[in-house]
Amino acid sequence: MISYIAKIIFLRLMGWKIEGDFPQLKKFILAIFPHERNMDFVIGVLTRAILNKKISYVGKKELFNPFTAWFFMALGGSPINRDSSENKVSTIAHLFKENDTFRMAIAPEGTRKKVKRWKTGFYYISLEAEVPILLVHFNYPLKKVSFLRLFYPTRDIEKDFMEMKAYFKQAEYG
Repeated sequence: MISYIAKIIFLRLMGWKIEGDFPQLKKFILAIFPHERNMDFVIGVLTRAILNKKISYVGKKELFNPFTAWFFMALGGSPINRDSSENKVSTIAHLFKENDTFRMAIAPEGTRKKVKRWKTGFYYISLEAEVPILLVHFNYPLKKVSFLRLFYPTRDIEKDFMEMKAYFKQAEYG
């Protein structure tokens, strides 16, 4: 029922489309780019509802206050303390290892602000958890969510980031 309502809202009323194949794998990271708008959360939640797949995410702990925690957790969210000294990469990689199915959405930029460099956490989580990265592009001008390809890190982060960015750049133009 939720998938049906999401299809009406997202595909018909909002005029968006989804292209590419969502992998049948049980574990991977969804690297969603670009992350520049508050609407990204809505686009992501509607896409997930249409696919009817469990996809998790982490968000800054401030989002998970007593008034909103239930909402974000119901949508697959987990709070993360970005100020703590705990190793976030290992903590999240452990979630992949302890769950039979775990797919986590993350923005390489780490924020909605324009950045010159991507954060590296998603890359190192992928390596430590031994899971691939699904490149996902949100194209607002074309109203399109694209599942581009599964990317397997080679441990050459500079080369891998250049290759991933090239796929995202290509997706920008349709």
